[in-house]
Amino acid sequence: MSNPAGVEITGPLHDRYEEILTPDALGLLAELHRTFDGRRRALLAGRAEREASLAAGGTLDFLPETRNVREGDWRVADPAPGLVDRRVEITGPTDAKMTINALNSGAKVWLADHEDANTPLWENVISGQLNLRDAIGRKLEFSSPDGKHYRLGDGELATIVVRPRGWHLTEKHILVDGERSSGSLVDFGLYFFHCAQAQIDAGAGPYFYLPKMESHLEARLWNDVFLFAQERLGLPAGTIRATVLIETFPAAFEMEEILYELREHSAGLNAGRWDFMFSVIKKFRTRGHDFLLPDRNAVTMTAPFMRAYTELLVRTCHRRGAHAIGGMAAFIPSRRDPQVNEAALAKVRDDKTREAGDGFDGSWVAHPDLVPVCREVFDGVLGDRPNQLDRTRDDVAVTAAQLLAVRETPGQMTEAGLRNAVSVGIQYLASWLRGSGAVAIFNMMEDAATAEISRSQVWQWLHNDVTLADSGEKVTRALVERIADEEIAKLTDGGAAAFDEARALFMEVAVADDFVDFLTLPAYERMP
Repeated sequence: MSNPAGVEITGPLHDRYEEILTPDALGLLAELHRTFDGRRRALLAGRAEREASLAAGGTLDFLPETRNVREGDWRVADPAPGLVDRRVEITGPTDAKMTINALNSGAKVWLADHEDANTPLWENVISGQLNLRDAIGRKLEFSSPDGKHYRLGDGELATIVVRPRGWHLTEKHILVDGERSSGSLVDFGLYFFHCAQAQIDAGAGPYFYLPKMESHLEARLWNDVFLFAQERLGLPAGTIRATVLIETFPAAFEMEEILYELREHSAGLNAGRWDFMFSVIKKFRTRGHDFLLPDRNAVTMTAPFMRAYTELLVRTCHRRGAHAIGGMAAFIPSRRDPQVNEAALAKVRDDKTREAGDGFDGSWVAHPDLVPVCREVFDGVLGDRPNQLDRTRDDVAVTAAQLLAVRETPGQMTEAGLRNAVSVGIQYLASWLRGSGAVAIFNMMEDAATAEISRSQVWQWLHNDVTLADSGEKVTRALVERIADEEIAKLTDGGAAAFDEARALFMEVAVADDFVDFLTLPAYERMP
């Protein structure tokens, strides 16, 4: 197999990889890189400039230069086949077992994750593409080490919506003209090239979830990528549909503009709550007590700034004819512990009841056992209707001040919360470095977003001289180091060496003076 000029594959070519890394598919990746990577880099530089402005005392607000968009009369495209009814969506990585379980789960949509619930191990990147292609062809099967066999059901499967990596991540195993390619464009390009027509033939289409965007200009870049790729494959503009995760603080002030930029390709917005909380901390981490959040698990969706964010999202979407999708309830059921299971189901039910009542058209779950609960709640509100786009929430009027009202969040900063953050962060990174990006820890489904909250909160408390409410101790590096040792000891019975690399990485991203943008950046460099 000869690669197109300027394209180099540095990762090992395992069985069947040649089916994905074809010359024509790599040629599309090369075109995408040469056409769009310069803009991607410039937009990342723009993020850094905005962050520097916030650190210097600036703030976030609705953009005066796009007032005409917010006040204009426009709507996004009508919902595409398979995306009309989205009352239950399940998320998870693209390994074979998860792919089969998610598609068989009874959910309307499966977010096939190449991002936060995945780790960009080379084998995950390419085998995930193979699994998606095989699943669309109804050929995917899997046998686990315990002898259990998994296969796709004969009936209706969940609609596949692929989440590529964010703009900040690169793919070091595919070089174009000697440069790393964009992880976003690799994940998008390979799936689009191999599966777009097959999905159309199956009555759906090439659908995507777009993560981590911070501005409408980043949405414009994605829209231009879509137009370019559709033209290259001879597909009509608007074939692609994308749902954008509103999971950064800046994006909350540009929801209208993001929908507008993608309008012929738009499938709605999602309230990506965990990354949103991380972004709040990240963007205002040096701004003192006005932006300090209490223990991670004490910040609920009823906190005033979170309430403003979700209410605005529903109103914005329905005003423009777009779906509003609720966020992830990270609680997971237990098949071994009835009490844990009962508590998890009750919390998920409460969460989904609030979202359905607020006007969301559907919501996320992280485990197949939670699909019936979410479906029951939304069935109770929607009935036979596929969505509630007609509920425009004209009663909602959210101001910039309400979105910024972080200091009104109830709760305390405690040693118990600090211990949880340190333990979760180290356990998650240990798993991530081994190639697993979705991990059950303390009866919660942790992914990169929840781990980001943990480590950024430790950084923020440390660098803002927080005194813990329950112990009276001031958060110092020495305290964090001691807690890390104590928490690791609980996990290993003294075999702490298994966590050495994860502990070192956690300290790098949680206590160092320089704040790392994303913990996955240094973590990726530790991967083969």
